[in-house]
Amino acid sequence: MKRRRLVIFVLVAFLVTALWPLPDIPPVQYIDRVDGKLKTEVIEGVGMMKWLYYNPVGELTLNTLVKRKFVSEIYGRMMDKPESAEKIPGFVEKYGIDLSIAQKQKFDSFNDFFTRKLKPEARPVDTCSAVVVSPADGKIFILSNVADEDFYIKGVRFNITKFLNDSVLGEKYGDGIMAIVRLAPPDYHRYHFPVTGRITKYVKIKGDYYSVSPLALRKIAEIFCMNEREYTIISTKQFGDVAMAEVGATMVGSIIQTYKGSYAEKGAEKGYFKFGGSTVVLLFEKNEVVFDGDIIKNSAKGYETTVKAGERIAIMN
Repeated sequence: MKRRRLVIFVLVAFLVTALWPLPDIPPVQYIDRVDGKLKTEVIEGVGMMKWLYYNPVGELTLNTLVKRKFVSEIYGRMMDKPESAEKIPGFVEKYGIDLSIAQKQKFDSFNDFFTRKLKPEARPVDTCSAVVVSPADGKIFILSNVADEDFYIKGVRFNITKFLNDSVLGEKYGDGIMAIVRLAPPDYHRYHFPVTGRITKYVKIKGDYYSVSPLALRKIAEIFCMNEREYTIISTKQFGDVAMAEVGATMVGSIIQTYKGSYAEKGAEKGYFKFGGSTVVLLFEKNEVVFDGDIIKNSAKGYETTVKAGERIAIMN
């Protein structure tokens, strides 16, 4: 009888906690680079996101199950199946995605749509040799002198050495600039080289699959140092050694590198993410580049700025 009561008590406590009201969380706002206006982001699965990161039972589920690679891989395989294509029309309508700029309009699966290629003229590349371009469509946020700043204005410092798993590179980029380009699910999910140069290093680091949504980053600032990630070092004449890292996230089936050889050409495709929101991180050495004024100003105010692959984000110092 006592054991039964204990089991009932635990189940009731679990249910009550699971249904505990979620806190009011400020909306995710950003600056649209085209018109300069402050806008509010529509976040895919926002209810589940809040439950996973702001509810005790949700956090338990996140840390014991959802963050695991196999969960994202299973979902990724589901998005490869032909029947997943049924989700495409609703997704396109919800986010107002322009398929006219895609190389094809009919897709074999949701992942086929998600990893779609665009027509070359849809993303023109700034070819000036003194310019750094955005590696992807998304929202950019920069941190200058990373070693001295709090990541995402939180009490936890972003650790470059831990992120790159390399103490020498941690010192190399510690007083430089970090640019974070966050891709949301509706974005074009292929990423491109931001500069031209030689690829002198490639590293893959195993990790978890936490969400990279601002809602998650507000709660766990160390996510980028916890998630699976891959990075390359691109040695250039104009910008020094540029580190480019791709970070996995919840429900990202895979990070796929498509480039060949050891040469990076600005604007050329480097790879793509399968289903899910993801992030590309760029690291520059001290005094090598100067970011555009609007990106600097918006980041100083705590706002991301929308960018498109191939457009200018910084110039040679």
